[in-house]
Amino acid sequence: MSVPSVYGNVRHPYGLPAGTVRGFMSVLICSFFWITLLLPEEHGFTAPLGHFVLFFLVFSSFVSHPVQDIKSPFLPWLMRVIFVGGSIAVMVYTLIYHPDRIYERLTPSPEDIKSWPVLCGVMIIGFALGLFSRSLLGRDNEMFQTLRGWVGVIAMLLLISETVFQFAIRPSLSTPPDDETMKVWESTIIAFVSAYFGTRS
Repeated sequence: MSVPSVYGNVRHPYGLPAGTVRGFMSVLICSFFWITLLLPEEHGFTAPLGHFVLFFLVFSSFVSHPVQDIKSPFLPWLMRVIFVGGSIAVMVYTLIYHPDRIYERLTPSPEDIKSWPVLCGVMIIGFALGLFSRSLLGRDNEMFQTLRGWVGVIAMLLLISETVFQFAIRPSLSTPPDDETMKVWESTIIAFVSAYFGTRS
């Protein structure tokens, strides 16, 4: 089913209003930081550098994509309210009750900083590939819309899996994955999320 938009007869992913999927991904990305800051002291956790790259992607999209004039704008706006409201609430709570956590848990280690150029490069390449596929095939192309939908599904599954792994599975592992393995995992998440954002830019 096609949904008329400012770009013509274009089907939005999963039949949802434009911006809903990006909004949901933004909430998933931000909720990772919320959990990181809200974890009790005995479960202290420093946010991986890859999530800061994802947050930069979200912020760039947030400031450059106002919600379109569409028939059902509730869901995109709801995602933005959760994204902004949740972030403000968690930051205020942390600043009042656990001010040290912001520095301790949101400061990447020096070893992580070394991978910054690689992770940023993956983000740029993923975004460029998504943008190129849209330009090459066209917004209303059936193949492009199917590809965009699958990239979105994979990106959301990766984000959910990352949250479950980092907070529920990894702490119980006797031998956590090494840093190189985790960097490949982070790069994969960044690649799919940035590619989806590129198809929607």
